[in-house]
Amino acid sequence: MSALRKKFGDDYQVVTTSSSGSGFNQPPPEKKRKRQRFVDKNGRCNVQHGNLGGETSRYLSDLFTTLVDLKWRWNLFIFILTYTVAWLFMASMWWCIAYIRGDLNRAHNDKYTPCVANVYNFPSAFLFFIETEATIGYGYRYITDKCPEGIILFLFQSILGSIVDAFLIGCMFIKMSQPKKRAETLMFSEHAVISMRDGKLTLMFRVGNLRNSHMVSAQIRCKLLKSRQTPEGEFLPLDQLELDVGFSTGADQLFLVSPLTICHVIDTKSPFYDLSQRSMQTEQFEIVVILEGIVETTGMTCQARTSYTEDEVLWGHRFFPVISLEEGFFKVDYSQFHATFEVPTPPYSVKEAEEALLLSSPLMAPSLCNSGEKNSSLDCLEILEDNDSTTKLPTKLQKITGREGLPKKLLRMSSTTSEMTYSFGDLPMKLQRISSVPGVSDDKLSGKASKMSTEPMSKSVADLPPKLQRLAGGGGGRMDGHLPPKLRKMNSDRFT
Repeated sequence: MSALRKKFGDDYQVVTTSSSGSGFNQPPPEKKRKRQRFVDKNGRCNVQHGNLGGETSRYLSDLFTTLVDLKWRWNLFIFILTYTVAWLFMASMWWCIAYIRGDLNRAHNDKYTPCVANVYNFPSAFLFFIETEATIGYGYRYITDKCPEGIILFLFQSILGSIVDAFLIGCMFIKMSQPKKRAETLMFSEHAVISMRDGKLTLMFRVGNLRNSHMVSAQIRCKLLKSRQTPEGEFLPLDQLELDVGFSTGADQLFLVSPLTICHVIDTKSPFYDLSQRSMQTEQFEIVVILEGIVETTGMTCQARTSYTEDEVLWGHRFFPVISLEEGFFKVDYSQFHATFEVPTPPYSVKEAEEALLLSSPLMAPSLCNSGEKNSSLDCLEILEDNDSTTKLPTKLQKITGREGLPKKLLRMSSTTSEMTYSFGDLPMKLQRISSVPGVSDDKLSGKASKMSTEPMSKSVADLPPKLQRLAGGGGGRMDGHLPPKLRKMNSDRFT
């Protein structure tokens, strides 16, 4: 274990494996009671079609595909039975012609010319058919020109034999060349794992190719089978949902030369968005994996399937590396193909993590501004002013009239109640808040700017920086007098 930590770091804590050849003596994890699967680990679908009624005739309409889909024992039985019946039927036809013409009784008469020479009974008629059908032609039995019905039967035999040969041999060839056995050399990991990768919670499983021949245009897809109930009350058994394994980025197109780890990032669009380590104990789902590609040697399409149930998904695990660099080549160790490590992984879902991050975020200013309390915070005033006035002014004037140049003391002095901000209608908002010093009553502030006491104003203006003092005129005058006509008009429209 110490050597393992030295090679892969301290993040790898415990190793659990499901294969006997992994080299670790860790006890296997406790499994739930085995439940019915929709797709077996070998890819076979556990679905049986029943109560077809009159729909069984559809199988006969596609007889070729029906024969190809049959098991091998039934194919061999049909193959032997068809040839046996065809041979016996055609031999009977030749025997009937000889019997009707009387060739059986006069076969040894040298002066008589039969339909088929040297046919005395049914076995000799059967041998004649086999020699003709197989084009053996021993030369002892042959058809003569004195039998037109035999010539017609010979033509019918040739046509029927070609049809039977093409049908049965074609079925056997297609069945033998099916790439199902090629799919057995495509491996899937026994377990899927969930852990962090690139800072995101990710579902991962591994695929591998045991042959040196490549899978051309290999593509992988994943389906999530899970029963659910709609808001309208409709129950959907085994509802199929798509799991994104890189369709948008092209990661689903595989170059399957060495084992690859297929990843599904769990985000807001994922069906596992609210899946946590605790909820996985009660969830019931099945992940169906479909790998498709073209066999390089035959050019036929091959499909390999497997599935993972909820008890085969390991939370907080990662796959063991299997590729090592040797002299002149890369070596793949398939003995560690199914091995996994336990790594630190958050036990909560992505949804819970995002909600916790949102609650811990300090950006709560909009909720404070929308509350019914008094506007004693300057954040609300800044938001209102930025949304109302600053966006209407040019960039240079926004910098001049902005709050960045005011000292923090003046900002605290100007944070009075909301009623004071409506008294000085003829003055800019900045000077209104600056001139509203504590101790001045609302009656004095409700008049026009000309009736306002000059002493508080002069004091407040004196505290301003030199640039604002020049703009204010040094004596509490209007700032609009120093502005261009267009800006004065914009400023007057703003406060009317």
